[in-house]
Amino acid sequence: MTDFKKKQNTTALFMISVAAELAGMHPQTLRIYEQKGLISPARTPKNTRLYSEQDIMRLRYIQRLTTELGMNLAGVEKVIELEQHIENLHSRIAGLREEMQRITRKLHEEVEAVHKSYRRELVPLAKTEIMIHHKRRR
Repeated sequence: MTDFKKKQNTTALFMISVAAELAGMHPQTLRIYEQKGLISPARTPKNTRLYSEQDIMRLRYIQRLTTELGMNLAGVEKVIELEQHIENLHSRIAGLREEMQRITRKLHEEVEAVHKSYRRELVPLAKTEIMIHHKRRR
């Protein structure tokens, strides 16, 4: 997602009545979800709640978990917590992969440098025949 899209999705645009209508729920439900820590709307200097598109998507997701899957709010909270943990782990894995690739490239460069230094130290010899002379034992 581009930075513009991310910013657009996270920009708080909707007051609670509009957000509730867009999410298909009562404004009081949004207040309850905020009390439970399931959603954190932005606030104006006068403390008015403002919801972003991302908040609306999260509200719809919570609604789907509660209505379609029959979860209670504690279950929803745990699902969201686990999803965040999984997302964090994916980010960590991606970072470790990048670090591993960087170290692998560096290792290959160092091995190549060692191989090049060997080539300078070796002196090519012309093909010669080897003669073995055995001494007789008396």
